[in-house]
Amino acid sequence: MKALTAAEMREVDRLTAERMAVPTTELMEHAGAAVAETVSRLISSRGIAVRRIIVLCGKGNNGGDGFVAARHLRPQFHHTAAILFAYPAELRGDAALNFKRWREAGGDVLVAESEAAWPGVAERLRSADVVLDALLGTGLRGAATGLAKKAIEELNALSGNAQSAAPGLVVAVDTPSGLPSNGERAEGPVVRAHVTVTFTAPKVGQLLSPDAACCGELIVRQIGTPASLVEEQGQGAIRWAGPEEFARLPLVRPADSHKGLFGHVLVVAGSTGKSGAAVLAGLGALRAGAGLVTVATPAPAQPLVAAGQSEYMTAPLPVEADGSIAAESLSDPAVAEALQGKTVLAVGPGLGRLPGTERFIRMLVEATELPTVLDADGLNAFAGSGDLLGRRRSEFLAITPHPGEMARLLGISTREVQSDRPGVAREAARRWNSHVLLKGFHTVLAAPDGRLMVNTTGNPGLAKGGSGDVLTGVLAALTAQFGTTDWLRVLALAAWLHGRAADTLVEDAEASGILAGDVARALLYARQRLLEEIRRSE
Repeated sequence: MKALTAAEMREVDRLTAERMAVPTTELMEHAGAAVAETVSRLISSRGIAVRRIIVLCGKGNNGGDGFVAARHLRPQFHHTAAILFAYPAELRGDAALNFKRWREAGGDVLVAESEAAWPGVAERLRSADVVLDALLGTGLRGAATGLAKKAIEELNALSGNAQSAAPGLVVAVDTPSGLPSNGERAEGPVVRAHVTVTFTAPKVGQLLSPDAACCGELIVRQIGTPASLVEEQGQGAIRWAGPEEFARLPLVRPADSHKGLFGHVLVVAGSTGKSGAAVLAGLGALRAGAGLVTVATPAPAQPLVAAGQSEYMTAPLPVEADGSIAAESLSDPAVAEALQGKTVLAVGPGLGRLPGTERFIRMLVEATELPTVLDADGLNAFAGSGDLLGRRRSEFLAITPHPGEMARLLGISTREVQSDRPGVAREAARRWNSHVLLKGFHTVLAAPDGRLMVNTTGNPGLAKGGSGDVLTGVLAALTAQFGTTDWLRVLALAAWLHGRAADTLVEDAEASGILAGDVARALLYARQRLLEEIRRSE
């Protein structure tokens, strides 16, 4: 799904009303109802005990969405109240209509039109278990000011305080108040939401802004706009890796499946003291559905790697006296046999930084014709010499650096990488004719032709050693299953599944204790969630 700027979103809404004869009042009703349904589901799934829901409403259409959401929530959660940060006479159009409907339905509203109202606003915020932020929408210009600014700062202080019981859930309506829609840095405070429910399509700023983390989990709900209109009006190259992007892939296996249909992955990984990286990469490939997996690892580590998982095969790689993989082993019959008949090659996890091993990695990547996924120490072998990645026989190379590894490949600072993640990823993809998966919060994927995708699944539980090793296996496994015809989408699916697997683990647990092996084992549940989400969107 394309990501839109604020101006593109306004045009999409206008054309929906004009071409589809959908009144704007109906779009607002659908939007508010979608928010209410999502909030109700989140309250149930997270086991939140709700005494009071507070909806913060501005004077624009975002506030109108908030009043609709409040009206739909009130029958189930009777203590739902709204705070209007404006004089009622300032409301116009659909926002005014839905404020009127809220009042006529008996809805409680505090009008906060001046500083004198602040004590009442603060008291209600502190008493809330759930807060909906419908203060400032995607049309924001500049920074939040006045009471709206104070409310944002107070809400952030409350939700970020582990000693405070309230609020347990902050949901941004369409976008967190204060977040610019087009990707620039915010000029003032931004609501730090746990969840953002946006409409029709994600906004560029929600994916790539320096403040995008304020969105929390990003949920896109459809409210009546045809997908073709988003594709028509979106002029950028950035796409959100949402479930609908993967609907055309053959995700459901036929009844007469056999292992030969799903590829044979060769993982070159591990070393003495780092055999776990090889085990995790192999496990990730298995759990992501590869038909066969072989892990080639330095001979001293091979017994440990073989014992790590029964379902994959292993192959020992000859080593030098210092423990490095012998560069000349590429001509060794055993190594040639390991490469024979494979569908995809994954190189790097836990191989180490010994000079001989790095020579072996560079020679292997240059010589192989297999689609190749290069990660971790595979990337470190090219540190300062990234242009060597362009001198290879394989048509298909995917590199998976975190920001520090990307900086070493390009010879720049990590700060420079982080200051323009999409630009850096796109330039590296063009420069080395490779696909780039730049890891981090909101992983950026770039194709050599300039296309970009952004993945938003995952959580802080992935910030732990071994997570990237599992991802390497997942990337290789999905390449083995679905090929390279639409490789950017296949790689994005791998990132989506990896992140969603971690997300399933925090539904009833805390993120800090997640292990990489847990993520690998949750991959099959993530794939099931994907199928469910695709069915719901159809």
